[in-house]
Amino acid sequence: MPRRTAHSLTTSEKLLAFFGGTFDPIHYGHLKPVAALAAQAGFDQVILLPNNVPPHRPQPEATPQQRLHMAKLAVADNALFSVDPRELAVETPSYTIETLATLRKEHGDKCPLAFIIGQDSLLTLHKWHRWGSLLDFCHIVVMARPGYQEQLDTPELQKWYDAHRVNDADALKQKPAGFIYQANTPLLDISATEIRERRHAGLDCSDLLPSAVERYIESQGLYRE
Repeated sequence: MPRRTAHSLTTSEKLLAFFGGTFDPIHYGHLKPVAALAAQAGFDQVILLPNNVPPHRPQPEATPQQRLHMAKLAVADNALFSVDPRELAVETPSYTIETLATLRKEHGDKCPLAFIIGQDSLLTLHKWHRWGSLLDFCHIVVMARPGYQEQLDTPELQKWYDAHRVNDADALKQKPAGFIYQANTPLLDISATEIRERRHAGLDCSDLLPSAVERYIESQGLYRE
């Protein structure tokens, strides 16, 4: 059997990862850990999915158009990232399972797809709409967050997690879906809430988010009381 090179990889072997969030605003706490995660897990591309109406969170301060623009500005010079606006076009709550089903149909049955979540989301995953079907459409890659418990909230969720967890990121390219990978990616202690509060207080946020995003926030008068 001939030795395979990077140039012989087929489209189905590329690992696409999706990262959803309100991004109100997008900041380094989103971007830097995910970039490190991409290197660790072998993502070929990370697609940002800004949420329009998050089912489990307060409504964003910035408009969908503003949050989309900020996401595009944040990754404009980074070929790893792109932005998918599909959830912003839906006026009803954005359910991850429905978006993943659509993405799977678009990318076909063989392409490995991954969905990135934080440790906090893993702990409450049993509250998500049709959570037990998520792995039918993708892999789940979990970014550990400092201070969160490792034991999951329900025996059913723990059993599901233990049954699908893999320790080798290379496994994510061997199947199109079905695995859970826990990443050891250092996270930045930055939150959009902190940025909004600092903006409300008139404090500097230049160390927390890309300069292009900061300039846009200023030009739009966002997060000012």
